[in-house]
Amino acid sequence: MDTLQQDGDELEWKESARWVKFEEKVEDGGERWSKPHVSTLSLHSLFELRTCLQTGTVVLDLEGYSLPQIVDEIIERQIDEGMLSPDLREKISFVLLRKHRHQTKKPIHRSLADMGKASGGGARECPSNTLHILNIDMINCSHALCCFTGHAHSRSMNDIADTLSTDQLRNKFMKKIPRDAEASNVLVGEVDFLDKPFVAFVRLAQATTLGGLTEVPVPTRFLFILLGPTGKAKSYNQIGRAIATLMVDDLFSDVAYKARDREDLIAGIDEFLDEVIVLPPGEWDPKIRIEPPKKVPTADKRKSVYSLNELGQPNGTAGGSGGHAEDEEMPVAHELGEELAHTGRFCGGLFLDIKRKLPWFPSDFYEGFHIQSISAVLFIYLGCITNAITFGGLLGDATDNYQGVMESFLGTALSGTVFCMFSGQPLIILSSTGPILIFEKLLFEFSKNNGIDYMELRLWIGIHSCIQCFLLVATDASYIIKYMTRFTEEGFSSLISFIFISDAIKKMMGSFKYYPINTDFKPDYVTAYKCECLPCLSPSPYSSTSKTLNITDLDWSQLSKKECVKYGGSLVGNTCKYVPDLALMSFILFFGTYSMTVSLKKFKFSRYFPTKLRKLISDFSIFMAIMTFVGLDRLIGLKTPKLIVPTEFKPTRPDRGWIVLPFGKNPWWVYLASFVPALLVTILIFMDQQISAVIVNRKENKLRKGCGYHLDLFWVGVLMAVCSFLGLPWYVAATVISIAHIDSLKMESESSAPGEQPQFLGVREQRLTGILVFVLTGVSIFLAPILQFIPMPVLYGVFLYMGVASLSGIQFWERIKLYMMPSKYQPDFPFLRHVPLRRVHLFTLVQIICLTVLWVLKSTVLAILFPVMILGLLVVRKMLDMVFSQHDLAWIDDILPGKDKKDKKKKGDKDDTKKKDKKKGRADDSKDKVRNVKIYCHQLADLEQKKPC
Repeated sequence: MDTLQQDGDELEWKESARWVKFEEKVEDGGERWSKPHVSTLSLHSLFELRTCLQTGTVVLDLEGYSLPQIVDEIIERQIDEGMLSPDLREKISFVLLRKHRHQTKKPIHRSLADMGKASGGGARECPSNTLHILNIDMINCSHALCCFTGHAHSRSMNDIADTLSTDQLRNKFMKKIPRDAEASNVLVGEVDFLDKPFVAFVRLAQATTLGGLTEVPVPTRFLFILLGPTGKAKSYNQIGRAIATLMVDDLFSDVAYKARDREDLIAGIDEFLDEVIVLPPGEWDPKIRIEPPKKVPTADKRKSVYSLNELGQPNGTAGGSGGHAEDEEMPVAHELGEELAHTGRFCGGLFLDIKRKLPWFPSDFYEGFHIQSISAVLFIYLGCITNAITFGGLLGDATDNYQGVMESFLGTALSGTVFCMFSGQPLIILSSTGPILIFEKLLFEFSKNNGIDYMELRLWIGIHSCIQCFLLVATDASYIIKYMTRFTEEGFSSLISFIFISDAIKKMMGSFKYYPINTDFKPDYVTAYKCECLPCLSPSPYSSTSKTLNITDLDWSQLSKKECVKYGGSLVGNTCKYVPDLALMSFILFFGTYSMTVSLKKFKFSRYFPTKLRKLISDFSIFMAIMTFVGLDRLIGLKTPKLIVPTEFKPTRPDRGWIVLPFGKNPWWVYLASFVPALLVTILIFMDQQISAVIVNRKENKLRKGCGYHLDLFWVGVLMAVCSFLGLPWYVAATVISIAHIDSLKMESESSAPGEQPQFLGVREQRLTGILVFVLTGVSIFLAPILQFIPMPVLYGVFLYMGVASLSGIQFWERIKLYMMPSKYQPDFPFLRHVPLRRVHLFTLVQIICLTVLWVLKSTVLAILFPVMILGLLVVRKMLDMVFSQHDLAWIDDILPGKDKKDKKKKGDKDDTKKKDKKKGRADDSKDKVRNVKIYCHQLADLEQKKPC
């Protein structure tokens, strides 16, 4: 919004407002823009705007290449139509072609955030909806006639620049604008030489850069001019704000681009008015600026369900008032995509997966070269090595070191690298799981008690499981995943998340047992505390370096604690068991790492520092938190438990090699009988792998390269056999770490309107981060001198963060919190609008009971039946169809595929009848609806069986 100011005899425009999506005004101090806010318009101004377009000049697809030419064309048309007196030509031209001074000058005292902003625009990603930059230029000149005194009204006196200025080219506001944006300039004001308004709406045939007209070097597509008699400046200002708001509306801007004549524009305003919500005067303060919403609702819901061509209407006359309201729309149907279609051919799904993923293979590598990938690698790497060390240690205890930390490192590196290189979904991270650990423990005990060689038996189980996976792939058995609705997915992912959280807390509680807090220490009695080393009562010689040492020659009072115990002495005193408060320090490291990670992850939504710096801090939040508390641990110098990494490349058990031979140690029938336990392992692998894949491939993640359930299972089967031959642990998709991998690679729009939250664009799909993570895991034995400085509590804090973060966005968790909320404080979830609260609580209670049963059984020997328990969730979900209506399940869960087909079949006849009615209505009204939006509204109301508007 530019206001014409007079400085002596000179006139100039001064910018005072702008729109991208939301309105910004120049504050009264004139040195900064206001916070972006939602434009609040008076209903009267919209009706006045409608009148202006009815009575003014509308020029569409004007061939204009400079502002003077465009102004001449507008004035000439007004004179030809008898709307303007010829003697006013020069006065109007003089006013419209004054110089524009934009709000680019910065105050002397600037914030650190402003100083840190880059001057260049940089690469920007354009959101899905085109934005329009609006300069609303207002003339407020009550003495305009005196401004013309002594001036020759010739073209040489024009002040507006024909070329772009340096300020325009260097304007940092360009970073907020999409690359393909176009400008709409609105000139509104009052002059005292007019008796009636001068109104013009112009659409240029080609977007043209009009010199110094706009604040930024963006080509102009639209011009709206309103000059009127004095005394109505406020009214003209509101009309200008009205057209500005309309032009940033997605539906009206589409109408403006496609309109064929004046009536199409007026129809677009009428449709906009149908969607306007009026706030009664006196019940709210119009001075309050409404904050932009955190998530701008899509315009698709305002569009009619019928396309413009189907309705036979001209461009711009269809649109927003049709269709169901948001509250009446049914949720999107449960659909997992064509990847799980049953082909009925041998390996049909596998071949389709390969065909789908092969074209993306090159981009899966070069798209990984991004700074965001570095933070993802560091984060996932630390999670993987922590998990490998923890699982390797437990596996070593369970199998008498036939498999240990070294085997865990090597197996993680080998399996993960191969899977990320060739799988259908490389964003999935492979890891060992708790049920596999239970199975290995039971298998080792069975082998030991029955005199069967454990490693050879395990090899044959792996071979049979590999063959069974191949059979599942060949028969497209992954089709069963279609029947896993949100009920099963959320139950499984919640269980794994709670396991991560409980394990992290359990390990921290263990530190209080090993390093108890010294609650008996009293500073006032420090002088009475002592610990002495007393010699043993029965003297015995101690051999040291092949030389007999008599203990009577030792000065026992000078020996250290280790030496005292070494020489057989005894420690006596009330401080002999004193240790520093390592448990308290461990808790500080643990909780500090988690808290700092959460805080820095949210830093990108902070108000401090430039956008790029905030995003960089958010991306590297986990790495920064780890380095901060590793440094704090080194600074304090306490001997907190550290990460222990193998330093030599050799099997954990000395009497075994790296290759397991298939024959020679067990009876022949063992090779065949191992098919039975292998079947249980296969079910475990299949369910764990495919459910994790479904969670990773959710449509909310906006993955564009597709997935490959069959290809993933194929490589998991291959790796089962390879790891069995090498005596390495078995690996399957790790749900929590895979979700963390997805979250660390999420992309957001770098170019967003002021006040608009960055739009989620999808995930950086590539193979490079996963490959680097597992390669680093493999070479970690050479990084032991560095990794030994990382305290284990810090890594437990990372585990806690991964578990908590994976719960975000799970509807089940949100419904659990509803139990503790009074109704008036409950969030406005869509399912609460359509399903009674008591039914929501009942559904949640069923999920809690199922989760509790899974948790209890997981903690017992029956954990080996974990995959059967997951299949049990499918049975429970099927039984819920008898308790809940399909309407309720559609909102709080998903409709099963079979039910969906039956419902469509029942509604088939009704839909055919409706289509016939629609065609009949379109045929009857095809002549009149071309120009009249009211007829379209009547027709749309008839189609939806509503009252006409």
